[in-house]
Amino acid sequence: MSPRSRSVNEELRRRSREKLLQAALELVSAHGYEATTLGDIADRAGSARGLVSYYFPGKRQLVQSAVHRLMHCTLREALEREPRTEDGRERLARAIDAVLGLARDHPVLMRQHMAGILQAEGFVQCPEQQRLAELLSDTVTRYGSADPAADYPMLRALLMGSVYAALVPGVPMPLATLRAELFKRYRLDWKLGVPPDAEAPGGTYGADLSRFFSPEDREADAAGRAGRVGQPRQPK
Repeated sequence: MSPRSRSVNEELRRRSREKLLQAALELVSAHGYEATTLGDIADRAGSARGLVSYYFPGKRQLVQSAVHRLMHCTLREALEREPRTEDGRERLARAIDAVLGLARDHPVLMRQHMAGILQAEGFVQCPEQQRLAELLSDTVTRYGSADPAADYPMLRALLMGSVYAALVPGVPMPLATLRAELFKRYRLDWKLGVPPDAEAPGGTYGADLSRFFSPEDREADAAGRAGRVGQPRQPK
């Protein structure tokens, strides 16, 4: 039997990594961070337990990368849904609603994500986080920012702060209130995006996470990366 080509090996490694990310999302969402072990994640992904450390230094880094994947794909899904639009204000409204929606739909994952960021190591720099940064930076640019390098970190901070406020145990702030403040800051009409009493065109997907790891999703992601070839890297 001839040895596998380099491209085949890279594809197998990519699939193994994605299976670990998907398993981490599903298990932490269902059982919580503390109750989920790296062995559980490896078993769910059908991977050897030693393979986890090949891709990730530890559980916290794996889970942060998995949540960054969830955030990136949720944001991309919101920005690309029908009717497609190039209007910068509508795209920013969709981005805000997508991130706030994660606090509503995946509170366990997002609460753990915020807790992980506040630890000594802070943000995990990974491909998923970079793609999320690129989407948010592009959203700020299309909104009409004269200085995306400064306005992107501010948008990121405001969104993180809103998610934190929505998930504080015992005193959570209503998402509608947080949305109103963000929309006021960016001078967005309330009817843009997906208002709290509306439903996104095409419906919602609830807790289903598998769509973010489907072949169709990977092809779309690859096409997006190909379209950015030659463009300068966006800030982290």
